[in-house]
Amino acid sequence: MTITEASAEAIARASDLLRAGRLVGLPTETVYGLGADAANEAAVAEIFRAKGRPADHPLIVHIGDAEALTTWAARVPKDAIALARAFWPGPLTMILEKADDVSDLVTGGQPTVGLRMPDHPVALALLRRFGGGIAAPSANRFGRISPTTAAHVESELGEAVAMVLDGGDCLVGIESTILDLSGSTPVILRPGAIDADAIAAVIGRRPLHREELAAEVDTPRVSGALPAHYAPTTAMRLLDHAALMAAVAEAPGCRTAVLSREPMADGFDGIWKRAPHSADAYARALYADLRALDAAGCERILVETPSPDPAWRAIRDRLERAARGAADHDET
Repeated sequence: MTITEASAEAIARASDLLRAGRLVGLPTETVYGLGADAANEAAVAEIFRAKGRPADHPLIVHIGDAEALTTWAARVPKDAIALARAFWPGPLTMILEKADDVSDLVTGGQPTVGLRMPDHPVALALLRRFGGGIAAPSANRFGRISPTTAAHVESELGEAVAMVLDGGDCLVGIESTILDLSGSTPVILRPGAIDADAIAAVIGRRPLHREELAAEVDTPRVSGALPAHYAPTTAMRLLDHAALMAAVAEAPGCRTAVLSREPMADGFDGIWKRAPHSADAYARALYADLRALDAAGCERILVETPSPDPAWRAIRDRLERAARGAADHDET
């Protein structure tokens, strides 16, 4: 793997690698993606192999222009057009009925496809140079912490990736909102930076969240929606402030790493990372913070439960899935 500053020459070389069926790491505003030519099944299969990703777990296709919606979707509803005008480029993925020639490998065998236009100058330059769709899940081992720097991609995937375009740290830091528009009711299948209120302001009706649906209602499978995901390898627990302080007071500090928005507890001698207080800044730093704590050599990570405010919904979603996915051997 080569980490390369994202010059015009490097972007041209990355485009050539994609055409040759190779994998390329690319920055987006959300997280770094592991990109392949979405129209090349052999290249798409390499994504699944490199990540250790289940074959029924669909990929998101990144496009460089909203007009490409008609290439990938069989039908583009008026809500999708309005949302693309409002939020693209940006962290919104729309689930639509797929066009007939879209590979089942990309969609996980489903009749729908996820599409988005990323808001990063390097990703957009690559997409426009390449001229096609790029399938690009997060550039990490399946189920583990998403990468928000080029170095994260290198540490996760090594030589499985031909090249990583270095576009700096990701500015949003968590994955896109996924909105299902394939049925009669818009449904948010994965929360992100664009929330239900923002979507409602554009389409005139508030989308439901998956958990608001009746149990028997089926929805498309989408990236990052498994119960366990985004996980460190270290045992991890989410605790409210009082429980966190109690756990810190009782535990040998050298065995414990903490992520909290509050100052370090008096007398604590473990690893304490103070997180930002605003939701946007917390999200931007989240995966880098979790990676740093995971690499600290402690026996467990304790994370203070985020605010219940709606602005923190996507962050709570990522942390809850990360805690379930971590190798939790903590019995205290």
